[in-house]
Amino acid sequence: MKLALFRGISPQILLTHFTNPLIYLSRTMAEVGGVSDMRAPYRTHGDSFDVDDLVSREPFLQFKNWFEEAKLEPNIEEANAMALATATKNGSPSVRMVLMKGFDKNGIVFYTNYNSRKAAELEENPRCSCMFYWEQLKRSIRVEGSVSRLSKEKSEEYFNSRPRPSQLGALSSNQGSIVDSRKTISDRFKSLSETYKDEDKTIPKPDCWGGYLVTPDLFEFWQGQTTRLHDRICFRRLATGEKVDEKLTHIGEDGWVFERLEP
Repeated sequence: MKLALFRGISPQILLTHFTNPLIYLSRTMAEVGGVSDMRAPYRTHGDSFDVDDLVSREPFLQFKNWFEEAKLEPNIEEANAMALATATKNGSPSVRMVLMKGFDKNGIVFYTNYNSRKAAELEENPRCSCMFYWEQLKRSIRVEGSVSRLSKEKSEEYFNSRPRPSQLGALSSNQGSIVDSRKTISDRFKSLSETYKDEDKTIPKPDCWGGYLVTPDLFEFWQGQTTRLHDRICFRRLATGEKVDEKLTHIGEDGWVFERLEP
């Protein structure tokens, strides 16, 4: 029997249960891995998020407000980390983490390899959903919208602002391609590092690397409640010809409306 199975379990307990240690181990793992019993307190009813708590009647300023709070939270290392969901034209989805690298009233900017899976899916289905989750604040923001590539000039401007190791990393990687080993990638990086060891030598942006702009048409602001009666306020664009019930739908600014959603 491999002792590695019992690493972390005291010798006294093992000796006590040695007559059938596998039964003990299975029980212990079940207790440790009791996913259905995992609970975490969120915010209290007195700390809710309602329409009156909005800092703006349009979503961009509200986003900026929450994002700035997340940036100031010392236990959040990357407030700009977001899950990016894309889908093929047939509806097959995929999701991964990326970093937001710009935000204004035009939308959200991120950068990637244009040969990646996400880029291929955006090429045939230029829509996505982004999700920011800040556990320490019990808040998240979900964004949906259309996607377009940034100009080559804007992509080069950002690429040239990156640290040189990050530039070399982009130049070294055929993102998403199958590779035989880590060593192949490391050797490629070392070779390029030698080529561009002169700090005055410009590292060129790969043609297959650049930015995207997400133009939002929906924002959902979520704040968690311990009761699981979470707060959800959604900003969206009205569909052409849509009539709204003003008891439920609030008319915002700049063509936006906002509504409270049930949890």
